[in-house]
Amino acid sequence: MLELTMAAVTAADAGATAGMQMADAPSEPGAVLRVGRDKSVCRLSTPDDWLFVSRVHLEFRCGPEGTWQVTWLRGSQPDPSSDVRLTVGTYAQSLAYGGTVPLPRGGSGEVVIQDRTEPRSVNVGFYHEV
Repeated sequence: MLELTMAAVTAADAGATAGMQMADAPSEPGAVLRVGRDKSVCRLSTPDDWLFVSRVHLEFRCGPEGTWQVTWLRGSQPDPSSDVRLTVGTYAQSLAYGGTVPLPRGGSGEVVIQDRTEPRSVNVGFYHEV
């Protein structure tokens, strides 16, 4: 099972956990969890006016062996309005726009969508329960 928690954070809210959302999905091939502004498609959704987040921004997908990966889906613009980074323990890496990264089996970490123009972010914590 993959468990996600999401918090939309502004500079004024730093450190707050109010408004946290949660979602989970079994580790079965083809299972999908999405993060973005479109509430009809995304299990975790951000405020509608946070345009630095695409309608469907991140997709967590379970592969054939029960392993998960996260993809930063390309939006309607050629250049993104945000940066995305993955942190697992002390290891951190940026995700490429349109890129995919595997998540550690049985691990936990965080994916952060950072607005390039304002001090606000979407923090998505993950935990892969084996």
